[in-house]
Amino acid sequence: MLPSLYIALRFIHFSALMVLLGSTISCSLLAPQVFKPVLIRRLKGLCDSAVWLAMLSAILLLCAQAGIMGGGWRDAINPQVWLAVLGTRFGSVWLWQILLGVVTVAVLLLKPRSLQSLLLILAAAQLILLAGVGHAAMREGFVGGVQRLNHAVHLLSAGWWVGGLLPLLMCMRMARKPRWRGAAITAMMRFSRYGHLAVAAVLLSGVINSLMILGWSLPFESDYLRFLLVKIAFVAGMVIIALYNRYFLVPRFNRTPTATKQFIQLTWLEVFLSVAVLVAVSIFATWEPY
Repeated sequence: MLPSLYIALRFIHFSALMVLLGSTISCSLLAPQVFKPVLIRRLKGLCDSAVWLAMLSAILLLCAQAGIMGGGWRDAINPQVWLAVLGTRFGSVWLWQILLGVVTVAVLLLKPRSLQSLLLILAAAQLILLAGVGHAAMREGFVGGVQRLNHAVHLLSAGWWVGGLLPLLMCMRMARKPRWRGAAITAMMRFSRYGHLAVAAVLLSGVINSLMILGWSLPFESDYLRFLLVKIAFVAGMVIIALYNRYFLVPRFNRTPTATKQFIQLTWLEVFLSVAVLVAVSIFATWEPY
């Protein structure tokens, strides 16, 4: 039961941080100035939920890890076992993850003028920290540093891409209103234009990370690799949808009435595939790669 809870919490934590990063990038960097307040209000509930879920899941992940390392549920709420976990490499990184989560909630409650920019920086920092635990932290020295840097790029790029899908759908909805149509379309085109970089970075860093974990002699008999291939299939489906949307449907928006509806449907399918990817990652990231 504890391992299943740990996997569920990993999924929630990764999802919350990616949604927060993608939403704040859309609001801070991609939306035209006149459209920013509108998009921020529309995404407020999503961003607020992501901030709280990221902090709570970080705390609960420490408890779940304590229970797994210890003797079960009783050790999951034992402060002495928590301290023992914090003395490990995982714990030293995770303490900062929890602290950043608390700071992010405090920033959200204080509502400074530069709220979106601060939330973006804090979400990015928490995603970068995730590169310091798990399989990406399996190597030491210079090679280990390169591996963690590459994984940080992978997580940030994935957050930009996956986390930006819901704001993209919100922009599609706002584009139906004459007052905001031009600004919403501009935000969507910027997401599409710069999203190419995120997709390319996800694919390249993902290949490098897989090779650094598994090596060139791939153990096809391992469950880890089989689940990794499932994840790759889901990501490939997302890439195909993104390319089809951008280069086939978008040019037909003004000529084909059904193109917009199909774009929205396929983008939702892309969202569901991204959820499947995160579920797969949350599961096989807890397995040994051999």
